Amino acid sequence: MPQRMLKERKSESVQMDGGITVSHFRSFALSLFQHPLRHSLSPLFLSFTLSLFLFSISTAQTRNSGIGPEGRYYPVHDFRDDFQVYDEGAKAYIPYIVEQHANQIALSAYVDLESNRHYSLLISTKEDGYLFINAALKRKLRANQWQVLRIDSLFRVYRQPEIFLTIYGPPGIEGKQVFIGYPKSATQKQVVLRDDNLSVRPRPQKYYTNFLGLGLLFLLATHAFLFSFYHRAFLRFYSLRDLVSLRAQEESFLINRPLSGTNTLFVLNLSFILAYLIIFVQSHNLDVFASRRLLLGEQHLGWVAGEFFLLSAAAFLSLIGKYVSLEIIGGLYKLQGIVNVHFFKVIQSSLLFFAYFTILLTIIAYNLPTVEWSPSVLIPILTIFYTARLALLYVVIRSQEAIKNLYLFSYLCIVELIPLIIGLRFAL
Repeated sequence: MPQRMLKERKSESVQMDGGITVSHFRSFALSLFQHPLRHSLSPLFLSFTLSLFLFSISTAQTRNSGIGPEGRYYPVHDFRDDFQVYDEGAKAYIPYIVEQHANQIALSAYVDLESNRHYSLLISTKEDGYLFINAALKRKLRANQWQVLRIDSLFRVYRQPEIFLTIYGPPGIEGKQVFIGYPKSATQKQVVLRDDNLSVRPRPQKYYTNFLGLGLLFLLATHAFLFSFYHRAFLRFYSLRDLVSLRAQEESFLINRPLSGTNTLFVLNLSFILAYLIIFVQSHNLDVFASRRLLLGEQHLGWVAGEFFLLSAAAFLSLIGKYVSLEIIGGLYKLQGIVNVHFFKVIQSSLLFFAYFTILLTIIAYNLPTVEWSPSVLIPILTIFYTARLALLYVVIRSQEAIKNLYLFSYLCIVELIPLIIGLRFAL
């Protein structure tokens, strides 16, 4: 009798996710009542099964419905379970717990940009709020309006695998929605998300961190090579006492032969240091160049190493171009006698400053990982260095040649001050 009733009402079956139908549920429920232990266990099992059935209906509807503006996006990832809050006691971010953090007005989450290329980040709040990315205010969130951010664009702007997103608004998690979504297509089949699938995400690769460690070993190797095979030149270049000495030994082979093999190796080593510093600053989300399209590519260790050698070549050519410009401007001012001393002091001061500056920054980075890096700190340090070097060059050249102050000042402005101003305009 029950089987015949099920056959007659088969047309009323509703197809559910995974092939479960209402007729299957009824057959299972009737089988529970026919079981020998139906008087003791059937009500319990029936209640449990009914709750699962109703839950499957509700989740099947939400899985198939779209999100975002006019439901035009398929949900790829929901950040509801990924929110974090800052704990004053622990001095760190901890997972959001409803019972403990219901009054928190700032909810944060890490967004993996590299693993979600070509998707979109969708954000909505029931009340007005503010969106912060990497602790910087980006935009105001209007109530009940979806904000759609293309992850490819975020990746191009921030140039890092992950960003730290914070929503500031009314307390609690209710009314705050953050999704990674994919736009629907008229010719695309509907995507069904299953809640029972595990979300397996790749382990984040810190390519910059790996390269910075390898880069330090590389710089150590180059300095060890120069110290072993060019010991006298190494001690001369890295001598603070010789740098501040006002009487340069013009007969020295390091001065009277500025493009010799030995000098070229030390110029190349300075290029490696400068390239390493640029990538170091870049790894801390500081724009080295005004154009955000520079230093942009696939985020992997080989790409970062390739950028390092490319920047090294650019720095090396710039330093050689520096000597050529000194020769040209010195010839115009009839100061050929001080060009070699000028170039030697530039390389010597740069090697000393940037070598110790690199050591200081790496010590801070590895021992104080939570420190915030800001251009407002780095720019004054570089400005002080170049200003001090300009003053040193003025004193050294003035002690070498009897030059009118007007000529010397004009010469130094063209070869030192103007490039510094241009560099500060387009860099950092």
